[in-house]
Amino acid sequence: MIYKVHWIIDGLVEIDAKSKEEAEKKIQDDLESYVKKSDKLMNKFIAKSIQGSAYLPGTSDGKDDKNNN
Repeated sequence: MIYKVHWIIDGLVEIDAKSKEEAEKKIQDDLESYVKKSDKLMNKFIAKSIQGSAYLPGTSDGKDDKNNN
């Protein structure tokens, strides 16, 4: 039998940028370029989308959260 498998890769990178939008764009551009150049990602794993959201440390990652103590 042939099965379809939906896969997701979750990653985290720290990047120096002047804004949230700039940080997201830098990573988006790098990842898109990498995926497009990878025959395996494009044709075997059929990468369809890349999605990410930038945030300042301590705001969305649970660090420095007073309610987390």
